[in-house]
Amino acid sequence: MNRSNTPQAAFIDPSGGNAEAVRDFAEDVLDQLLGQLETADDRSPLPEVSVIPSVMFPDSSRPHGDLLTDLETIVTGSMNPAHPGYIGHMDTMPTTVSVLGDLVTSAVNNNMLSVEMSPVFSELEVQLVERIADEFGLGPGAGGVLCSGGSLANLHALSVARNQAFTVHKESLASVDRTPVLFASEVAHTSLQKAAMLLGLGADAVIPVETDDDSRMAPTALAQAIETAEREDQAPFCVVATAGTTTTGNIDPLPAVRDVADAHDLWFHVDAAYGGALVFSEAERGRLDGIEAADSVTFNPQKWCYVAKTCAMALFADGDVLQEDFRIGAPYMRGDDAIPNLGELSVQGTRRADILKLWLTFQHLGRNGLEQLIDESYRLTAVIHEHVVEHDALECASRPEMNLLCFRAVPEWCPPEGRDELNNRLQQTLLSEHDIFVSLPTYRDSRWLRVVLLNPFTGEETIQRLFSGIDAFLTAGKTGSN
Repeated sequence: MNRSNTPQAAFIDPSGGNAEAVRDFAEDVLDQLLGQLETADDRSPLPEVSVIPSVMFPDSSRPHGDLLTDLETIVTGSMNPAHPGYIGHMDTMPTTVSVLGDLVTSAVNNNMLSVEMSPVFSELEVQLVERIADEFGLGPGAGGVLCSGGSLANLHALSVARNQAFTVHKESLASVDRTPVLFASEVAHTSLQKAAMLLGLGADAVIPVETDDDSRMAPTALAQAIETAEREDQAPFCVVATAGTTTTGNIDPLPAVRDVADAHDLWFHVDAAYGGALVFSEAERGRLDGIEAADSVTFNPQKWCYVAKTCAMALFADGDVLQEDFRIGAPYMRGDDAIPNLGELSVQGTRRADILKLWLTFQHLGRNGLEQLIDESYRLTAVIHEHVVEHDALECASRPEMNLLCFRAVPEWCPPEGRDELNNRLQQTLLSEHDIFVSLPTYRDSRWLRVVLLNPFTGEETIQRLFSGIDAFLTAGKTGSN
């Protein structure tokens, strides 16, 4: 094939003909990237200005030096979760080995569509997913697939639940004589509404259930909501419990929710996208008691297991439901009796082999390493919670159940109607003057500050800086209000 218009390092020659050029290019990119990552705490957690390079297609190849300059600008203008002061979202710096795993995955470029296109990765995914399902106690017949994010995992789980409840694997919803509905807490993730919309049920098919003062689903309210739906001639088919709400990090009472679902013979799905990591901590895994009775579970190792994005999964207590209630066979793919073509069982067809970086992370950290990171997150959360509770001008949104804490400033000199603006300015001040990024979610119609303690390099010095910044801000605000 004529390649006269492509640069020498455009592809890696399988015979090694351009090895030197490729190595020089790769080393330049890697050296520059490592230099930026190794000094990440010199940059703000969030850039003040982000500049994108030109999107015009050049007629001929640009010099490597120009590309390196643009790459440096891109990294500089990106979110910087490696900074110890980046404590605002469920994003963390990834393990080194998962970054390298992504490189290997991209280089071999296998396709998880079929065993033929990804022989090692397909078998590795089947076995590792079954192993993780066992960690949740889902039983010997459990299985599942990886997918690109928790939203797709929830979509997959609800698809199977709908298909099993209404036998619409091949038929349309027009054959269903009642309106299908499912139930989730009023603070559950919005991906459930998206899933319902995509499944032809409509976003309103997700009936919100009241929560208690700690943002946990109220089982009594759930039972009442199901009974109301049945009286109104709707067709309940699924209950979704959340193990780790996005804003406050709380966990629904899984055993009680399960009991209600069982009483009405409904599919029980647990969205443990964030909180699922607790199964790797002996000290904290009891918080997930009840998850072993789930019909399906969403879990995102890209969050609290430190795997580079994207890496999520949909787990099923009965792995055969994927064959019976979801699989669409692809006649152009060769089958395998021992290992399924995962593209036939998942929402995605073509998919990268994210299983490698997940496997590598578990191998590199080990159970003890991951457990320590989780337990340290809890220790730091307790430190912050103590500071908030003892502070006269701060209040918590709920009791923390994870490494996530939602609080806000409520000084007596600030009237209630001014609190949202006050906390907005506090968030901006912490970032601009103290290199601390906390997010500012809306919770129960008010603005709150949210801290997520994921970064392995965040320590008590960061916490001291956080509260020193809060105190300085509130002191200045009190003086200005007088």
